[in-house]
Amino acid sequence: MRRIHVDIRSPVPAGQVVIGLTAASGIAAVALGMVLTPGPNMIYLVSRSIAQGSRAGLISLAGVGAGFLVYMTAAAAGVSTVLALVPTAYDAMRIAGCLYLLWLAWRAVRPGGESVFSPKPLPPDPPRRLFTMGLVTNLLNPKSAILYLSLLPQFIEPERGQVALQSLLLGLIQIVVALTGNALFILTAGSLASLLNRRPRWLRIQRYAMGTVLAGLAVHLAVVR
Repeated sequence: MRRIHVDIRSPVPAGQVVIGLTAASGIAAVALGMVLTPGPNMIYLVSRSIAQGSRAGLISLAGVGAGFLVYMTAAAAGVSTVLALVPTAYDAMRIAGCLYLLWLAWRAVRPGGESVFSPKPLPPDPPRRLFTMGLVTNLLNPKSAILYLSLLPQFIEPERGQVALQSLLLGLIQIVVALTGNALFILTAGSLASLLNRRPRWLRIQRYAMGTVLAGLAVHLAVVR
């Protein structure tokens, strides 16, 4: 059997871009789907925006963006490959993420559970704490870990060369889409909360929809290999 060696440091062939349109549009679609799927980041950002205003939400979003940069750098450095080659580490992260998502789903659908758009009486936090909480929330977000560990590598094309650079560019596309989508949620959180709270039935539907999606993600994590 012929062995194929790919040098990740090899230059991009003349006239060929680093990443293709299919890869760029694919990771953008995945990133958009992740934004629209309720999770720890959305819960924290919307809750903080409703409680303390859109400025606090945007500062928290900056922390979330910093968390994505950490994941992107780790992926480009090959940490994701190391985790993929150590099944025990990957399975531990996967099971922990599954349990966390199930806990969030239960909080959403349990009797007396609250919607992500339900105003919560949170004490105001200073900018440094807002940024730090956004960073920590994203670093502990199983969705972010799975995105960079399992999904982003599928859009890398080794034959184009510069694998690390491809990883960085794809990560930047994901970050731009994620920050833009979450910023829209932050800026409209107050209006959406008022609208949903005037219509309790819609609020209940949103709460059960969020719980269902979170539970579905948990199941997916439990069975994925």
